[in-house]
Amino acid sequence: MSDVQLVLRSTRVITPEGTRAASVAVAGGRITAVLAHDAPVPECARLEDVGDDVVLPGLVDTHVHVNDPGRTHWEGFWTATRAAAAGGITTLVDMPLNSLPPTTTAAHLRVKQDVARAKAHIDVGFWGGALPDNVEDLRPLHDAGVFGFKCFLSPSGVEEFPELDRDQLARSLAEIAGFDGLLVAHAEDPRELAAAPRLTGPRYADYLATRPPVSEDTAIETLIAAARRFDARVHILHLSSASALPLIADAKRDGVRLTVETCPHYLTLTAEEVPDGASEFKCCPPIREAANQDLLWAALADGAIDCVVTDHSPSTADLKTPDFATAWGGVSGLQTSLPAVWTEARERGHTLEDVVRWMSAAPAALVGLTRKGAIEPGRDADFAVLAPDATFTVDPAALQHRNRVTAYAGKTLHGVVTSTWLRGERVQHDGVIGAPTGRLIERNH
Repeated sequence: MSDVQLVLRSTRVITPEGTRAASVAVAGGRITAVLAHDAPVPECARLEDVGDDVVLPGLVDTHVHVNDPGRTHWEGFWTATRAAAAGGITTLVDMPLNSLPPTTTAAHLRVKQDVARAKAHIDVGFWGGALPDNVEDLRPLHDAGVFGFKCFLSPSGVEEFPELDRDQLARSLAEIAGFDGLLVAHAEDPRELAAAPRLTGPRYADYLATRPPVSEDTAIETLIAAARRFDARVHILHLSSASALPLIADAKRDGVRLTVETCPHYLTLTAEEVPDGASEFKCCPPIREAANQDLLWAALADGAIDCVVTDHSPSTADLKTPDFATAWGGVSGLQTSLPAVWTEARERGHTLEDVVRWMSAAPAALVGLTRKGAIEPGRDADFAVLAPDATFTVDPAALQHRNRVTAYAGKTLHGVVTSTWLRGERVQHDGVIGAPTGRLIERNH
């Protein structure tokens, strides 16, 4: 204990064994021990006692669109990582599209890393992209440290990142399976989307009809079949269709190497509450009805859905037009994700231990971050300190992401993140964010 530099103390520390009163000892940026609450503090150590606030492992968000470089006016590493720090997120993994160039070659990855290095307030990793014409780039990207490969089965919305057809999916997945990589997929079927009504205007009900659940279900069937064929690891991104859950449960029971995420907006917002013209709620796949949401929560509880991550996908405010057909699709949620999920979880009888499993431990496990996602010896000393019973009303002006558009404006949420810690150093305290000290991380960090 002589080398301990920090002791973080609380009456409620969430560990893999449960919640307990504890003192967490930190040295060299790592957790060295989880001790009794009244354990003596070494002379050389600084004591930070947060009282009854809850100490959580820092959240891990494996689905973030930072858009930097190239579309930095939409979002950038400086603003995105500040928003993450404000929300208790200590690690994020950046998606390969919406930046220019997209992260589809090792050279493009180096460009993005060079841009991010001096701007990161938290730790940042990167996904690669799987395109119709870059199969030969997948192994070099894997060797360069990306956490896996993002693909679309339907148009992505940006021309530099085209979707894979079934033959292209097979070629990419065969290559990725050859080095036991991970494919993460936007699962909407283009044929089902083309067959859906083509409606325009401000009515959310009309927009919802253009992206029916069957488009997700069919795409997920395709991905399950491909994962089974190649014995490959496949992860379903941003599940919104509860009707796909039986397919997913059956595949998992059969031993298919399948994992699934959903997002805070699918768990906390419903189609019934979206005002017409309010395209801050638009995302792809869409926010569906309350009955669908209930089934997503049940799937989280029984393990059919593995984790909850944001799919933070911002744009400039002018792209959020009142016409749902033309508005940019994406919900910005880095800063609000923890309180939004906690507010709904507590209403449904879930605990903060559940939230930690869904938003920290499971995302860390998904991408192999063995030093993140838990408060136990050997892990990085990344913490979020939460006042779980405190409430606040979401004010867009208080948000840290670049374009302060939010579907949560005016909502009162439970859970105030009072401080955020990265490797034993406080990077956010009562909304004040320090200098960028995040690191760029690679697979097997």
